[in-house]
Amino acid sequence: MPGSDVVNKQTALGGAAGIALLLFALAWRFFPGMPAQEPATGSSTDAAAPSNALIIAQAQRSGETTNASVAEREQAAQWGPPISLAPPPPPPPKAIAALLKKADDAFAKGKLIEAKDGALAYYRQVLDADNRSAAANAGVEKVAAAILQQTGDALDRGDEDESARLIAVLRDQALAEESIDDLQSRLKKLRQTTPLLTRAAELLHREAKDDAEAAKNRSDALAVYRQVTKIDPDNKLADLGLAQIERTWLDRALAAAAQDDYGGAEDALRSASSIRPGSQQLLDTRSQIQGIREQRATAVMAQANSALDAGNADLAQLLAQRALGLSPDVGGVDAFNERLRNARLYASYKPGQVISDAFVDRNGKAPAIVVVPIGSFTMGSPAQEPGHRSTEEPQREVKVVLGFALGEDEVSVADFRAFVDDAKYQTDAEKIGSSTVYDEDSGRTMDRRGISWRNDYSGAIAADNLPVVHVSWNDAKAYTQWLSARTGKRYRLPSEAEYEYALRAGTTTRYWWGDGNPPSKLANLTGDGDKSPSGRRWSNAFPRYSDGYWGPAPIGKFAANPFGLRDIDGNVADWVEDCWHDSYLRAPADARAWVNPGCERRVVRGASWGSAPEQARSAFRTNLPVDARNSQVGIRVARDL
Repeated sequence: MPGSDVVNKQTALGGAAGIALLLFALAWRFFPGMPAQEPATGSSTDAAAPSNALIIAQAQRSGETTNASVAEREQAAQWGPPISLAPPPPPPPKAIAALLKKADDAFAKGKLIEAKDGALAYYRQVLDADNRSAAANAGVEKVAAAILQQTGDALDRGDEDESARLIAVLRDQALAEESIDDLQSRLKKLRQTTPLLTRAAELLHREAKDDAEAAKNRSDALAVYRQVTKIDPDNKLADLGLAQIERTWLDRALAAAAQDDYGGAEDALRSASSIRPGSQQLLDTRSQIQGIREQRATAVMAQANSALDAGNADLAQLLAQRALGLSPDVGGVDAFNERLRNARLYASYKPGQVISDAFVDRNGKAPAIVVVPIGSFTMGSPAQEPGHRSTEEPQREVKVVLGFALGEDEVSVADFRAFVDDAKYQTDAEKIGSSTVYDEDSGRTMDRRGISWRNDYSGAIAADNLPVVHVSWNDAKAYTQWLSARTGKRYRLPSEAEYEYALRAGTTTRYWWGDGNPPSKLANLTGDGDKSPSGRRWSNAFPRYSDGYWGPAPIGKFAANPFGLRDIDGNVADWVEDCWHDSYLRAPADARAWVNPGCERRVVRGASWGSAPEQARSAFRTNLPVDARNSQVGIRVARDL
């Protein structure tokens, strides 16, 4: 047997080893994230991570005690998993497991606090045997939560006796002790409000002999419910009563809306909003009524469009105003207003009708104009069209959405003379002293001194019934302004889009009459059958065509196109409002004039007595300076309706 010294030494070493093992376990428990030492390169796992037994042996050899350094303990904690100091708790005995099952079954059946077979009694039997039982503690909390829920439900429905009983259970069983004071406060409020709620309910259900008495009963009930909410702002029964009164007004609002009485509906909604401001029922009803209004407004706007289709602009306008009164956001208002405006434009006229505006302050009248129908057309020409020019592209769809009227003929010499005499106007030709005329001897055009609007294409004195020529764009603009002043109407030069639209008159062909040679005497055009006074003929003209005139013809000599306009593609070309652009890129999508401030060149449209066939095409366009004047360009006025 070993001696006492040996025994003492072994005892000391054993104690040190136990202490080292305990320190290692504690370090592993409280510092689990400490990284393990990386094994040395080229060494085996066993060499890099000594076993727990080796740690204990080393501690014994070194005589480590409870005074081992923290650093050494941390180092030890890095080596390998911790040593379990105690085995996991054993499963509950069969008797405890049976009690837990009985408790869960009782809870599932709603038997919570019965003394013998209630869930709470079973859970507490388990805790008597093992007060650390997680399942039993959780069960007690579950029972407490269920009783709390039952208590809250009883308070919400105003069951004073049941609420008091359940609060007593919670207090006696020491459950949810932190909630008891709040529950007692709610019970106190319930005892105060129960008589009031009974009174309010009696008022709501009291029979009334007429509407006035029923309204008074609701008003009295409302006052009582508001008294309840002052005592208990969260009282659910009071809120239900208020919702019932609110429902009366909401139903009244819906009934009024169904009869298109939106003023009455709004009054009812206003009354409802004073009962439960911002309630979801109020918001839903308001949204429902708004939907009714929008549907009704859409239907009325459809009726307005139908009235407009039938030509009754007054009724259409009244219906549209009613639709807007129902819903300011009703769709299609802009399109309707545009249609109505055009209907108003045609109210006293109709497309194709000829108008002659008398002067308002003297004798005389403006040149006859023809009402042009609104519509749309493709402006320009396709690349494959014979005679096509790049200035006529890109083709684009143009909408003529505003009605207007265009001169039935060009402005005559007599018409222009009335302007010059009245306004004491001096034309550009008179200021500059010359204009371009046709010279019969050479067969060419040339500038000649002393030529003005008083002369014809050859320089002779012009007859009053000839279209005026030798006028500049400036002169044409001044003439339209004078007409506006004399008639009180807005006369102007047509836009380029309006001119082509009126010239085409709904056609898409090369010329307004088709793609080929014009029928006999359709307009004053260059034909191979025409002859000058000395017998000259055109070198580039329509074959097999003669209109009987070499220069301009008197106005009104030829038939009109489908829009009622005569010689719009012949006799003389006309100034329009637009500035010159060498293509239609970025041109307006509507029929407005395309004008840039200060532009010096303006567009000329339509063919003249001296134009080649390709220049008589509907899409043909050219330009001249604003002060240019010659024997082939005149004036055709436009007027807003």
